[in-house]
Amino acid sequence: MINPLDTLKKMLLLEQKDYAFQDKAVAGGLGRYADTWRRQALAAFGDAAWVEDVAVRLCAYSGLQPEARQQALQELWTILSAPPASATSGGAPAEIPAPTAPRPAQPPAQPGRGVLAPVTTLPGVAQKRAAYLEKLGVRTIADLLHYYPRRYEDYSRLKTIDHLEYGELVTVIATVWEAGGREVRPGLYLFRAIVGDGTGTLEVTWFNNRFLEGRLKAGMQIELRGRVGEHLGRLTMASPEWGPVGRNDLEEGRIASVYSLPEGLTQRWFRQLLQRTLTAWAGRLSDPLPEDLRQRYGLLPLSRALWGIHRPDDRAHLEAAQRRLAFEELLYLQLGLLRQKRLWKSQPGQPVQIAEETLAAYVAALPYELTGAQRRSLEEMVRDIASPEPMNRLLQGDVGSGKTVLAALLMALTAAGGFQAALMAPTEVLAEQHFKSLNRLFERFPEPRPTLRLLTGSTGGAARSEIYAGLADGTLPLVVGTHALIQEQVNFHNLALVIIDEQHRFGVEQRGALRQKGYNPHLLVMTATPIPRSLELTLWGHLDVSVLDEMPPGRQPIETRVLTARQREAAYGFIRHQVAQGRQAFIIYPLVEESEKIEARAAVVEYERLQQEVFPDLRLGLLHGRMRSDEKDEVMLRFVRGELDILVATSVIEVGIDVPNATVILIDGAERFGLAQLHQFRGRVGRGEYPSYCLLLSESPSEEADERLKLLETTTDGFVLAQKDLELRGPGQFLGTQQSGMPELPLAMQADTRWLHQAREAAMQLLAEDPELAEPAHQELAQRVAAFWQGTGDVS
Repeated sequence: MINPLDTLKKMLLLEQKDYAFQDKAVAGGLGRYADTWRRQALAAFGDAAWVEDVAVRLCAYSGLQPEARQQALQELWTILSAPPASATSGGAPAEIPAPTAPRPAQPPAQPGRGVLAPVTTLPGVAQKRAAYLEKLGVRTIADLLHYYPRRYEDYSRLKTIDHLEYGELVTVIATVWEAGGREVRPGLYLFRAIVGDGTGTLEVTWFNNRFLEGRLKAGMQIELRGRVGEHLGRLTMASPEWGPVGRNDLEEGRIASVYSLPEGLTQRWFRQLLQRTLTAWAGRLSDPLPEDLRQRYGLLPLSRALWGIHRPDDRAHLEAAQRRLAFEELLYLQLGLLRQKRLWKSQPGQPVQIAEETLAAYVAALPYELTGAQRRSLEEMVRDIASPEPMNRLLQGDVGSGKTVLAALLMALTAAGGFQAALMAPTEVLAEQHFKSLNRLFERFPEPRPTLRLLTGSTGGAARSEIYAGLADGTLPLVVGTHALIQEQVNFHNLALVIIDEQHRFGVEQRGALRQKGYNPHLLVMTATPIPRSLELTLWGHLDVSVLDEMPPGRQPIETRVLTARQREAAYGFIRHQVAQGRQAFIIYPLVEESEKIEARAAVVEYERLQQEVFPDLRLGLLHGRMRSDEKDEVMLRFVRGELDILVATSVIEVGIDVPNATVILIDGAERFGLAQLHQFRGRVGRGEYPSYCLLLSESPSEEADERLKLLETTTDGFVLAQKDLELRGPGQFLGTQQSGMPELPLAMQADTRWLHQAREAAMQLLAEDPELAEPAHQELAQRVAAFWQGTGDVS
């Protein structure tokens, strides 16, 4: 068996005698070889501290100036001359002289700053490349270590050319038969090679890579990694990674990390940078998770997890690394939410005195009976606002489940108790919709009826001044509005209740600004996005939750149908028929504009096609997320007023808007949306007296996509669909849409539901034992949690 110590000593002698410290003893340099040697040495000797010391020095060697390398090599030789007992050498001669200076401690990239040092302190990262890294949010060594791959390519299948199949990712070992490059046209250079392995030949091409000229030559045996293509009946491989066999130009292991990188940075350069950085830093990072916690949940140490996420040994190592790092993110999230809930509950609130006869009179005046779920939720909220402890509650209910009527009752009760209440909606259209709905209900209430005003960016000067004055002196008890409510000029006399509709559409600062208009007012947030019961505590751990899981009777049923691409024209015909009946329609697309990487229809292009070729005689409008807020509001208002027949939109239409005359929604590319989101889209219709329809047009041939979409044909319960979505796609989509302003969770988005529950359990236990995380074993964790939440403020 080859002894890694002997191998390295021979390389160092070669570096001194034959290459005069030019870092050419091994292909790619000693820095690139460091990780390979580290793995071999750990397997052979097991002395992690000694091996890491050597690997760090190898990694640093490539970044040194030639004149400094001689001293570095001498110091490294001294370390190799005193190996652990398990690494007895076969005896490469000690020809390198002993060092003249004492062995220094391992230097950080920048003294005193450690992993917070800028990336420019790393070898090979000059200002130009640092500017590219800045675009990724990578400014420090820590940022680099935690910049995770967006995907992985599994090259574990080493195949002969005769067994290659079109489209698969493979590794091939072959001999170069011919190789050369030429200028195809100005600015386009093509390098082409023909390789063979005795079973067949493969044509390999690279574009604009003059670096290969003189390096890739006939007769070389090389390893290729890439995706198999085909051209004119011949197997091809375009721009694969390559390296001489046995010379370590390609990464050890067969799972390659792929990163999101800007133009100017290559995957190979970035991987090599990470390899050097991991070798130098991973073993020296302090682990914020206490050892007993790691053992309890079977989590990898931080250093092993960072290696596993960037350069996994195998699939099991990768999965264990993802679990460890995702758990860490979720733990930080839960610790922050639980501490925030405790802080909020510790502050004094404003109890609202509620007369039982007033509540009974308001409920009796409603035009319909409340459902059991509405009564249960109303009792919870009334109990909350009558308490001296401020309410912090989420009201979660499916589209049409009756959230607005509960908001109306709560606002009216607050006004009757002598306080003020405010409801904030994300758009002018939704604010106006709420204003009209609340006023219709208040008109039925017994005298004295509460006074309600609407405040948005469009509110005129005179009316705006009246509202400001009424809110300031307390003569105006209730207001509905948009972001206009949080302007500096808005002052409340005694604000006791804040209601925020679809709070994930607001930033943290906006939500906090409204609540700061009062003295610890009660807070109710409403969402029409069903969250599976199993995720409620994890996602909304800082809030108490009320659930409307029962629909009022009389809601117009929505007929849902899954269509294939061949039925697109029939769908257009059905929409035309509905418009001819005086109705309106939505057509939804997954993208704003076309993408080379995603095969899906885009709203902007399809809007032009529909207007010119399909519905030239109808009135169409376009709505997407890149439009300005005032532009979006104008288009929506035109649709609400009936000035448009068809609204072409992206997912920006997902929540809230009420157009009773809209009876059909066509979702083109439905397979690209989750079940919960499709259900939200479906809720845009069926709000009036007319039969309504949801058409799900899918271009995916997969049985799995078809089966998933057909659930919508038979199920109208949003909570059932959300649970199915959780089973099929994991909790990432719920984490992602939870609310804006939360810290980013790059790995937790892929988390298993069990990890979420374990992280919450761990957070609760930690805070029960050490509420301030002040014990020595928890101080590193406390610092990481603070850094994780830095700048987010109050997320409730």
